[in-house]
Amino acid sequence: MIGTWLAIAAVTFLIGLALNQLFPSDYKWFMRLRRPRWLTFERFIPVIWISIFICGITSATYLWQSTSPANLIWWLMLGYAIVEIAVLLYTPVMTRLRNVRIGALVGAIGFFLGLILTVQVWQISTISGWLLMPYLLWSPVGTYVTWVMARLNPPSE
Repeated sequence: MIGTWLAIAAVTFLIGLALNQLFPSDYKWFMRLRRPRWLTFERFIPVIWISIFICGITSATYLWQSTSPANLIWWLMLGYAIVEIAVLLYTPVMTRLRNVRIGALVGAIGFFLGLILTVQVWQISTISGWLLMPYLLWSPVGTYVTWVMARLNPPSE
């Protein structure tokens, strides 16, 4: 199981590295944006996302270890990759376009993709489904924060 977990973690890392190289982000622009006063937990967001990715990797590992047909597992692994890509494209798409509303849209799309994946995964492995719940709980929070930030930072025409 540890070998499978490490392989899935490595693929997750490589996808993230590739996207970071292909679509660099303008973090300076993002850090200058106005934030809601109640956003006091921003410093914890990296830890939250690391935890969510660990849960996702573990979910994929349990699913991989299931006895379901191999072709179904491969399709679901593709689903995990698509959700990861949606999550990781949030910042570069928003910062390259300098439009926070686009970030909220990307966040919402990621949530719905994650919901579809969770429903499919849950039918095969309930533990894998439960391990996707932190993403499904956090994603709407992040999307809401982005939506509020979009109102505070209208796009410059």
